[in-house]
Amino acid sequence: RDLDLKANSEILDVLLESQMRAVEAVRQARDSLDRAVAAAAQRLGKGEGRLILAGAGASGRLAVQDGAEMWPTYGWPHERLLLCMAGGSEALLSSIEGVEDDADAARCDVDDAAVNADDVVIALAASGQSPWTCAWLENARKRGALTIGLSNNPDTRLLRAAECPIWLDSGAEVLAGSTRMAAGTAQKVALNLFSTTLMIRLNRTHGNLMVDMAAVNRKLDQRRIRLLQGVLPEVDDESAAAAIAAADGWVKLAALIALGDSAAQGRQRLERHAGSLRAAMKELGR
Repeated sequence: RDLDLKANSEILDVLLESQMRAVEAVRQARDSLDRAVAAAAQRLGKGEGRLILAGAGASGRLAVQDGAEMWPTYGWPHERLLLCMAGGSEALLSSIEGVEDDADAARCDVDDAAVNADDVVIALAASGQSPWTCAWLENARKRGALTIGLSNNPDTRLLRAAECPIWLDSGAEVLAGSTRMAAGTAQKVALNLFSTTLMIRLNRTHGNLMVDMAAVNRKLDQRRIRLLQGVLPEVDDESAAAAIAAADGWVKLAALIALGDSAAQGRQRLERHAGSLRAAMKELGR
């Protein structure tokens, strides 16, 4: 109650402690995250479904932020990603009154998106009760999608609706009701862990290297060379650049080209091994 009377250093200490509790909340939810990743990888590993993230307000903005990184970091196809924000793109930059209470709009969004049994839906709501978010997840589950719910309160409508519920026990906010603080930090950390582990399980990395990184601009050419040399240290700069050019910037394919495959052969080899560079290289005796 006397937060405004404290010195800046004291306020910062109190806020930092709440942020640390948020990270600990994610640690406590690790087993739930583990189950969600395993289920999502099994569903998306079939090669057809979409990764769908949905939320309202601060939670929705965090969901969109995490999902937007799937293409540049992992080369996750645009057509296999759907980011759904209550109120649409306008709500990313400003608060739109009433949209998070519009359950009918959420149900229509799910139907319009033709959500189906191939898809994985992650819905976030700090309260676990937001009508738009809960309706989104409930309707998606009715249509057969794998549903994952993240809430900062226990035993909520959202968690009950989810096949894979994840409770992030971040506690009361220092600034009462400001769920962008500890609740938001817990959600962001949980999303980071979930999406990164999921992409590793879907063979979108090699070791700790981003070999599926999107070929988005020329300034990343040197980074691609370093990534390729991280996979194949014996490849010199010139050979690495040639292989990357032949692979249209795709480091994973460039590694197989550097080992003697044509681009077509490399693509076929990766397809046979569900995109696993490690398995493809083993087939080549590496």
